[in-house]
Amino acid sequence: MRGLVTKSTGSWYQVFAESGERLECRIKGKFRTQGIKTTNPIAVGDWVEFEIEQGLQSAVITKLEPRKNYIIRRSVNLSKQTQIIGANLDLAMLVVTLASPPTSTGFIDRFLVTAEAYGIPAALVFNKLDLFSEEGLEILAEYIAIYKDLGYPCYTVSALEKENIDDLNEVLKDKITLISGHSGVGKSTLINAIIPGSDLKTGNISDWSDKGKHTTTFAEMIDLPFGGKLIDTPGIRELGIVDIEPQELSHYFPEMRNLLNQCRFHNCRHINEPGCAVLEALENGEIEPSRYDSYLSIYNNENNRN
Repeated sequence: MRGLVTKSTGSWYQVFAESGERLECRIKGKFRTQGIKTTNPIAVGDWVEFEIEQGLQSAVITKLEPRKNYIIRRSVNLSKQTQIIGANLDLAMLVVTLASPPTSTGFIDRFLVTAEAYGIPAALVFNKLDLFSEEGLEILAEYIAIYKDLGYPCYTVSALEKENIDDLNEVLKDKITLISGHSGVGKSTLINAIIPGSDLKTGNISDWSDKGKHTTTFAEMIDLPFGGKLIDTPGIRELGIVDIEPQELSHYFPEMRNLLNQCRFHNCRHINEPGCAVLEALENGEIEPSRYDSYLSIYNNENNRN
């Protein structure tokens, strides 16, 4: 029997079978030793084959079908462990807030690089529009200009006031979309605005750290009433890049990718080499300094791991 994984709790998986029923499934132990170097060999969005356990209201997953793509992150505290946070995606959407809590450009860029590396279209949703002052709106416009120029769609919403939600619904229609972001950016409030009646639990921002409290515990796929599915994921404090070699990193920055054949040296690192087209573009204002800072940060971090 075949089905789609719609929820993962770490040890049990909810599978929506092609026959129309939802089943609680577990995996055979050998799944963990088939060269899959992640904490979760099965992820939400995976298609699997399973067998019903005789006399039980559960099933065993026997086969994982090939994935068209996936998003993976490195666990920050357990640096050798990685986690797939969603598979077989049409869109990866990052919810961003400029305050309460702030989302850094470094975090945004790591998410976008990960999506680029795994061939997944990405978009940014700037939430909490209702909190912006006039000065805040100017800063927001600067952020949007950076990413729109690179080809990433940007949307501004107030999940609380349900502002611009219809525009977002058009984007999500008939797609499988992973929705991610820091804890506290309003993902659950946004999903409640997109799907009236879903009543996902929401949390307050912690006063002392200005970071959100985790309200989503496990990844879960939610059906959209107008067609399509959302994969809701637990809030991410930090995003560790996985399986990207330092020498390949510039390929996942669109503004650098377009210049790679113009550098004097074919193995240019774009750090201090003479005749580097990327450094020249940076000096001429054609590459945003915050993006180049993100490149250096990821490059040095990945180089130190190798």
